[in-house]
Amino acid sequence: MKRIAEEFEKGTGHKAVISAGATGKFYAQITNGAPYDVFLSADDETPVKLEKEGFAVPGTRFTYATGRLVLWSANPTLVDNKAAVLVRNDFNRLAIAAPKLAPYGAAAMQVLIKTSRLNLLQPKLVTGGSIGQTYSMVATGNAELGFVAMSQVFEEGQLKSGSAWVVPANLHSPLRQDAVLLARGKANPAALQLLTFLKSGQARAIMNSFGYE
Repeated sequence: MKRIAEEFEKGTGHKAVISAGATGKFYAQITNGAPYDVFLSADDETPVKLEKEGFAVPGTRFTYATGRLVLWSANPTLVDNKAAVLVRNDFNRLAIAAPKLAPYGAAAMQVLIKTSRLNLLQPKLVTGGSIGQTYSMVATGNAELGFVAMSQVFEEGQLKSGSAWVVPANLHSPLRQDAVLLARGKANPAALQLLTFLKSGQARAIMNSFGYE
């Protein structure tokens, strides 16, 4: 999003001020009057909810990207392309984003259930309040590995550091991510232009380079 905001400013002269966090927390903030104009959710359910409750402008919602989930470790040898580490169980902590707040956390739980690892690994789970916090837990070594967003650890199709398993998409519900114009941004031309820019080939190319579909 930082990269997209930079290109948006170059092309339009408008500046996008970004706040990053968990989808569930943003929902609570928006419904309590937080001053946001555009909402880029990590799911496709929360924007619908905001629309129904009158906090978002009907007809402005669209899927801007589909995310991919990755099991990642800062250790370059810990995770292989079959996630054998989850079977070996030779680690102390597995980080996931809080499932009730973050769609990527909910997807991680689905993976553990579908692969029949949840009961065994439940005692080792540690949760971050957002996918950003979850990434930080793994990057700093507070957890040996964790389920994070592919966009956090890949760039231009390459793993930036550590080791990773790109989770097969059939192991969890699609991580469709929707954008919507919030009621506060209805009269803000910059907000409307940002949503338009997100649909452009330029913005899509940036998202693809970070592993979004």
